[in-house]
Amino acid sequence: MPRAAGSAPSSCTRWIHKETSNLYKIQFHNVKPECLEAYNKLTEEVLPKLHSDPDYPCDLVGNWNTWYGEQDQAVHLWRFSGGYPALMDCMSKLRQNKEYLDFRKERSRMLLSRRNQLLLEFSFWNEPQPRQGPNIYELRTYKLKPGTMIEWGNNWARAIKYRQENQEAVGGFFSQIGELYVVHHLWAYRDLQSREETRNAAWRKRGWDENVYYTVPLIRTMESRIMIPLKISPLQ
Repeated sequence: MPRAAGSAPSSCTRWIHKETSNLYKIQFHNVKPECLEAYNKLTEEVLPKLHSDPDYPCDLVGNWNTWYGEQDQAVHLWRFSGGYPALMDCMSKLRQNKEYLDFRKERSRMLLSRRNQLLLEFSFWNEPQPRQGPNIYELRTYKLKPGTMIEWGNNWARAIKYRQENQEAVGGFFSQIGELYVVHHLWAYRDLQSREETRNAAWRKRGWDENVYYTVPLIRTMESRIMIPLKISPLQ
């Protein structure tokens, strides 16, 4: 008989993040509709320089435009190898980088709003690695009830095995700074039909439905974005 939906499974919490974990930053930029093409072009000219410069301890993980979901939106995911010291080192150097400051000034004229979060990665997910395309990406964002992150992680540490046959699992993260108790799961599919088939296949596996049963009560809200990679994105 299933236990109560709100009770936490007995498991350790080493899933929280890897001992050598990286720090991630996710950025959401809402762009003026008439400026999206110019925004993408400007982004593709400047951001790869930071990615390839060894003096900056930051790497591009992925860059996208939202296709289905919030429109005229760009999403950027960065990795800082070395955690918070690497982040602060990078931010300090960027304040002295004239090209980047000019980029931010020009970019600001194209934006309606922007927000970001600092994230850690779940240890049981794959670490995001560059992949060849073409793919579409789904960013599923869950806002959890306060106090439920441990139960969420314990359930997903078991459930992730049901979602790896087609290499669709790209990365899983949880917020540390910004809006809290937020989880992001990033998936890759060939197309929308492949997404439908892959998700339906999970429901046919014994145990997947139990994961859903236990995790749904933990969620306050959830959102799905279907995203298309930019030309510079390591995740294609």
